[in-house]
Amino acid sequence: MNEGEQTGLAAMRDCWITGGATFDLAPADWKAIAGGTSPDEQERRLLAIAAQALDVALRPAAPMTLKRRPPLPRLALPMLPGRFRPLLRAALKHAADTRRKTRVATLVASRGFVLHPMDWMPGASDQNSPDVYAPWIDWQASVDGERHAPQEKLTAENWDEFYPAARRIALADMRRVDPASARMLIEAKAPGEPAEVRLALVELMRFGLHPEDAPFLKSLSADKSGKVRELAGRLLARLGEHGHPRGGGADDPVAELAAFITESKSGFIRRRTIYTPAKLKSPAQEQRRAELFETCNLVDVAARFGATEPEFIGAWQFGVDNNADILIARMVAASGSDAAVTHMADTLVADGGKAALFLLHVMPRLDSRRKRVLIRLILEQANYLGAVNLAEGIEAGWLEWDDLTNGQVLPALRSVVAGNDDAMRRGADDILETIGFLATAAAAARLIDEVVAAGMPAAAASLGLLRLNAALAEHPSRTDT
Repeated sequence: MNEGEQTGLAAMRDCWITGGATFDLAPADWKAIAGGTSPDEQERRLLAIAAQALDVALRPAAPMTLKRRPPLPRLALPMLPGRFRPLLRAALKHAADTRRKTRVATLVASRGFVLHPMDWMPGASDQNSPDVYAPWIDWQASVDGERHAPQEKLTAENWDEFYPAARRIALADMRRVDPASARMLIEAKAPGEPAEVRLALVELMRFGLHPEDAPFLKSLSADKSGKVRELAGRLLARLGEHGHPRGGGADDPVAELAAFITESKSGFIRRRTIYTPAKLKSPAQEQRRAELFETCNLVDVAARFGATEPEFIGAWQFGVDNNADILIARMVAASGSDAAVTHMADTLVADGGKAALFLLHVMPRLDSRRKRVLIRLILEQANYLGAVNLAEGIEAGWLEWDDLTNGQVLPALRSVVAGNDDAMRRGADDILETIGFLATAAAAARLIDEVVAAGMPAAAASLGLLRLNAALAEHPSRTDT
């Protein structure tokens, strides 16, 4: 279509808008087609020609920068049935951040479904979503849109055919069943990857960590990335490997950290060694102590005092300095051996109360049984209910109604819902959302009844995840979409 025809078409359009006849305004070629008929038929023919011109002749060409991508991959689980999507959207809308939205997706996946992509999609760099979403993560991260992750086992030969998310899942599975083969793959391929990819690959060594992995981890002391070197050192510490000796001089961070810890004796008859955080004199000292706890490994600090990891943890005086307790819990989580983590968990759970809250920092290292014991213990303490919102790395949909009635969680929630304290109500909303993730469908339904009876509106947004959880107990047909 030339410029004259475009101008004539614009004039015809304006004439039609005002209700006038356009035959005299039409291009000569169009008049030849529409002529020889009644005025009404002429207008109809001209309108048909104009519509064809607008729909076909003037269709803009796609920019050269656009790339054709393959269809969104089909996931291993069926899509959440359509009748549950309003409940899902309500739960996602109330979820304030990416972490909470991922929890919604995790709960739904635990019931055997995935979300509709128009409701939620994991990000291209997402490493916390359920494994079932790995094809979508890789689809978003793809550049050329040509590769498809193969279904065969990951090997050195087909390494580049796997997208990063699918590769991570394959390697994590290999580390659980054949850790030596996975290690050799990481050892062979990691050096050719960018620093952030190398870091993610080395992090997978935590699965099935074994003394046979030590030589490879030691070789990473020469890696160009400081984060990779630090992570390798932490993994070696979990195996009981000490850091490089520094002679105990002023430049030794372990010696500097030891100066912030007081060693003394306790007991009149059976004397035993205890370790207590030293009193700090300034905020600068507090900041330096935090930096040292983050830098040093548990096995080196314990050895500085002539103790094993479990001995050092068992002698630490929890409750003297909350900040120091948090720091040592983080150090145990990052570099403690499995035995040290287990010992700390069992000791603090046995003590009960506030001390067990520090275990939230090591929760990702705990086994499923200990995680559940810890959550139940926190729910029993009315003063510490808010800490349950910090729980990470725990399964969805296992908390029973008896777990909620054994402690103070129900009376505390009833009291807050019936009260007028807005700040406490916001805290209760967060707790309800977390319990909506942890609870079984039956427990979720009963908890909704309890808080509604206490005065919460039945349509409250904070009940969104509980409502979705309870609704999924219907075991809907997987063909209902």
